[in-house]
Amino acid sequence: MPVDDVAAMAIALVEARRSGEAGDIPVGAVVVIDGTVVARAGNRRERDGDPTAHAEVLALRAAAAAQGTWRLDRATLVVTLEPCPMCAGALVGARVARVVFGAANTDNGACGSLYNLCVDPRLNHELVVTPGVRAAEAAALLEAFFATRRSR
Repeated sequence: MPVDDVAAMAIALVEARRSGEAGDIPVGAVVVIDGTVVARAGNRRERDGDPTAHAEVLALRAAAAAQGTWRLDRATLVVTLEPCPMCAGALVGARVARVVFGAANTDNGACGSLYNLCVDPRLNHELVVTPGVRAAEAAALLEAFFATRRSR
């Protein structure tokens, strides 16, 4: 059975929980092509000591490896938090067809909240952006993670 946006977000939320439990900001991402999950990842910046190890970038890398090409023009990236400028740039660069996100990122979002890189006609590619899928759950994970951090 093909995976829809809600089901893909459920998988992304699992990845987000795992990254939060490992001490990283709880963000998870899934790449879906033709209704099939081809890659999934959670944030690993802390674990890997890598500032580019965002869930979106890691999932795109895995999807490109699985597909044998960097051009992911049939892909949908589903992520629990609105992508930042780096990740939105990676989505444009990979020619991803759609991005679906949960919680808005009013501090750093580049898919409509602060910037709008994914639909900027000055760039060589535009994506369809679908915000707010299971947003309350994604936001709750982030809020709980940061509340724990602040209480230390």
